[in-house]
Amino acid sequence: MADGTKSSHPSPDSGPESAEAYLQARSLRRGSAGWLLLTGLGVAYVVSGDYAGWNFGLAEGGFGGLAIATVLMGAMYTCLVFSLAELSSILPTAGGGYGFARRALGTWGGFLTGTAILIEYVLAPAAIAVFIGGYVESLGLFGIHAGWPVYLVCFALFIGIHLWGVGEALRFSFVVTGIAVAALLVFCVGAFTHFGGGSLNDVAVDGDAFGSSSWLPLGLLGIWAAFPFGMWFFLGVEGVPLAAEEARDPVRAMPKALALSIGILVLLAVLTLIPAAGAAGSDAIKDADNPLVAALQAATGGEATTLSRIVNYAGLAGLVASFFSLIYAGSRQLFALSRAGYLPRFLSLTSRRKAPYLGLLVPGVIGFSLAAYTGDGARMLNIAVFGAAISYVLMALSHIVLRRREPELPRPYRTPGGLVTSSVAFVLACSAVVATFLVDPAAAGIALVLYVVAVAYFALYSRHRLVAAAPEEEFAALAAAEAELDRGSDDDPAPAPAPRPGS
Repeated sequence: MADGTKSSHPSPDSGPESAEAYLQARSLRRGSAGWLLLTGLGVAYVVSGDYAGWNFGLAEGGFGGLAIATVLMGAMYTCLVFSLAELSSILPTAGGGYGFARRALGTWGGFLTGTAILIEYVLAPAAIAVFIGGYVESLGLFGIHAGWPVYLVCFALFIGIHLWGVGEALRFSFVVTGIAVAALLVFCVGAFTHFGGGSLNDVAVDGDAFGSSSWLPLGLLGIWAAFPFGMWFFLGVEGVPLAAEEARDPVRAMPKALALSIGILVLLAVLTLIPAAGAAGSDAIKDADNPLVAALQAATGGEATTLSRIVNYAGLAGLVASFFSLIYAGSRQLFALSRAGYLPRFLSLTSRRKAPYLGLLVPGVIGFSLAAYTGDGARMLNIAVFGAAISYVLMALSHIVLRRREPELPRPYRTPGGLVTSSVAFVLACSAVVATFLVDPAAAGIALVLYVVAVAYFALYSRHRLVAAAPEEEFAALAAAEAELDRGSDDDPAPAPAPRPGS
C-alpha cells in the first residue's frame, strides 16, 4: 500500500472464498432505516444536551459568551454535517468518519479518526448513565438512592434492545426522542411567559477580564471557554453516517437526514438557550444540574409546577434517547474498526439478527464500570468532547484532501460551498480542541493518554494485520491502484515519431 502498511486477508492462506466467509460473519441488516428514522437518530444523539450541561457555559462566558459560542459551534457543525453528507454519499459504510479519513489520510489517518470517535461514543454513554442516575434519584423513582443499580439497568436493558434488532432499536429511539422534543417545545412556550430581556445579562462582570461588559461578563476569552458547552447543543449528530450499511438507499437518505437533523438541532438550541436564561436569569441557572426545571421554578418563586414536573420527566426521556443512540453509534464504529483489523477482529462478529453483539457488550461493560467506579459524569463527558473535537478536525480535513486530490471522484451529493464549507469546519474544530484545555485540562490529558495507548497498539501490532476485504480498505486500495496506474502512464516513454516517407 502507498503508506507502507501491510494489508492482508483474514488468514495467511485466505482467498476469495474465505474473505467472503469472513465478511458474511460480520454483516449488518441492510435496509432497516429510511431518512425519517435516520433523522430521528441524529436528533436522538444530541437531545439530552438541551436538557443539561450547556448551562455551565454561562459560568464560563455569561449569556453573551455562550450565545456567541453556540452560534460559532452551530456553524462548525452545520459545515461539518454538509461535508459528511458528501463523504457518506461516496462511501456509505458503517465506518463513517474512519472510512472517510482512511481514503483521504491513509491508515494512520483512518485509525486516529476512528479512535477519536470511539473515545466519544464509549465515554458519552457512561457519562449520561450517571446523569440518568441523578435524575432517577432526584425524582424519587423506585425508591432508589444509589447510582450503580440505575447504570446497570440502563446498560442491560438498552443493549438488550439493540441485540434484538436495529430496526426495533431505531424505532424505540425515535419515539423517546419525539417525547423529549415535544417537551422542549412545551418548555419554550411556558418559559416565554416569564421572559425578561434584562435577566439575560445578570452574571457578575469580571472587571479584570479583557473586553468584559454586561454582555460578556468574563471578557472575550469567555467566548472561547464556552465553546465546549455550545457544542452540547449539537454533540453527536456527526454519528448519523455510522448507520449507512443499515439504511435504505443510503446515498440519498444520508444527506437528507443529516441536513434535517442539524436544522432541527439549531432550532432547538435557540428555543432552549434564550427562554431558559430569560425566564430565570443566567446567574440562577449557570450551575444547575437541571437548568430547564430550575428556570421554570425560579420564574415562579421556587415552587414546582405542573409544567416543571413535565419537563423534569421529559429530561429523563431526553437522556434515555441520547444514551440509547450513542450506544448504537459506538457499537458501529467499533464494528467497522474491528472488521478491518484495526482492533481485534472477534469484536466485529454479528449475531443471527445481524447485531454486532460483542461490539455492544464490550463497550457496555467498560461504560458501566466507568460510571459505577467514578460517578463523574461531567469529567467523562469532557473527555468525550475532546475526542469528538479531534475527530471533527480530521473529518473536515478528509473532505478538503479528497476535494483537492480526487476532484473527479463520483459524488452523488456535493457539499454546498465546497472547500469553503469544510475549511470553516476545520478552523472552528481546531479552536474547539484548544478550548477543551481551557475548560478541563485533566479531561483533555486523560483523552491524550487513551490516544497514546491506542496508537501504541496500532503501531506495534494491528497495522500489520489489516483486512483488505473490508469495504473501507477496499475503497482506499482502489484509490492507491488508480494512482499507481496514473503514475505508470506518466512514466511511459513517448512513442517514437513515425518515419517520414523516403527517409
